Amino acid sequence: NLSSFICQPTVSRTIKTPIMILGTALRQQGKLVLSKRAPINCTAALVNGFETSLSAFTASNHRNISAASLPVNHSGAIQFFHLQTATPHTRFIHTTPQADQPLALSASVIEAIKADLVAADKDSNGKIDADELKDLLRKHNSKFTDDEIVELGDLFYASSSAEGVAIEKFIEALEAGFVKGGEDGEAAPFAVKGKFKTHPLGIGTCASEYMYAKTHGKYTEEELDVKLTHVEPKSTIDKAAFYTCKLFRFNFDFFTGWNRGVITTDKILNRAIFLETVAAIPGMVAAIIRHFRSLRNMARDGGMLNMFLEEANNERMHLLTFIRMKDPGYIFRATVIGGQFVFGTSFLVSYILSPAFCHRFVGYIEEEACSTYTKIIEAIETAEEGTDLGKWRTEHAPKIAKGYWHLGENGTVLDLMKAVRADEAEHRDVNHAVSGVAYDTVNPLYDPRDKMDNMLRRYVMDMMERGDGTRAGKAGAA
Repeated sequence: NLSSFICQPTVSRTIKTPIMILGTALRQQGKLVLSKRAPINCTAALVNGFETSLSAFTASNHRNISAASLPVNHSGAIQFFHLQTATPHTRFIHTTPQADQPLALSASVIEAIKADLVAADKDSNGKIDADELKDLLRKHNSKFTDDEIVELGDLFYASSSAEGVAIEKFIEALEAGFVKGGEDGEAAPFAVKGKFKTHPLGIGTCASEYMYAKTHGKYTEEELDVKLTHVEPKSTIDKAAFYTCKLFRFNFDFFTGWNRGVITTDKILNRAIFLETVAAIPGMVAAIIRHFRSLRNMARDGGMLNMFLEEANNERMHLLTFIRMKDPGYIFRATVIGGQFVFGTSFLVSYILSPAFCHRFVGYIEEEACSTYTKIIEAIETAEEGTDLGKWRTEHAPKIAKGYWHLGENGTVLDLMKAVRADEAEHRDVNHAVSGVAYDTVNPLYDPRDKMDNMLRRYVMDMMERGDGTRAGKAGAA
């Protein structure tokens, strides 16, 4: 029973991931019956690494699996999210049980959860408020970091309009998500995707209009090891965006001589500085247009406006960092003004006509950016000692970069390049994810309901693990 195997905490993620990916493929072929539900963290590096082996494996005779915990969303397909609790390259995947084998919470687990909630209710009013929720999550610090606890508490406060949520409603929400069936016999999701619906806890989506906490930096080595991915163009808009991107890349490389001769520090800084003056335009244009549309229609934006503003500012921080390493001359600055006018005007008109095209175009541009920064990083790592490129392995990054990306006291230029590449990878995935998303959709990358869903799942799983540990301890003592 694979579901029992991969849910064991001692089983490494490296082993879990291929099993779950295989499960997804078989699930879509109608070969599997689901019996478990759990939030799964699946890194893009592992996903990409197993794509080839997955095809060969599913073509063989290994089709007699009866149950597995699968990385599928409510429609049965892999879902790619970048939540704030995740890194730019983490695939947050939720599973959905079938009606004939639902994951029902046992009476003992429900009683344990109720007792835990009652203990957290400090003022004994039968409700859990934001401060009490933080205290509750701190008891489960194996599942939640300090930063997550603060963010979830603030989000809970804002989304519930500063009101507490009755303990009974907590229990009902958990049962609705884990036990009660939805349409077509499937378990009902906590959050209703898409438009502005209310969460079973009474949590709305208003907070997405003004809350978008994104902290760059503090990347792990795994997160900095960005993999080059590509979204195949399918629709006419996708193909137009792809070939427009390729045309831009070819012309820019040709006129700047990027592919002629060896890579030098001057080449890198000239290219990075110029491109970052342009790269900060799309996010700002998207935010401005969505802002005016929200004002004009007197309606919500769904929270994506804040995300695009953050993206624009992130690109601006790239620029402010690189100009600390080289001060461009007057001719260069004049070229930047011309480039901003031409690209800014063109992108503004294009976004008014087709936001889907623009976001797909930016997604492909960021694919190229990831490829370029990967080439730069490899050049630095392989450069001979004593050369200008080789010195970047030990040369300290600008102070503004150390503070923004949390590079540490001894952060180097090489560390900076890796952090910038991680940012570009996030922009790549974000723009691909939102291309074609309806205007009146809550930001799929920062939906308060998804945040609460994830919190509830992790909390319940911790309670279940604690219950299993307690029973195992009693059995051992016996």
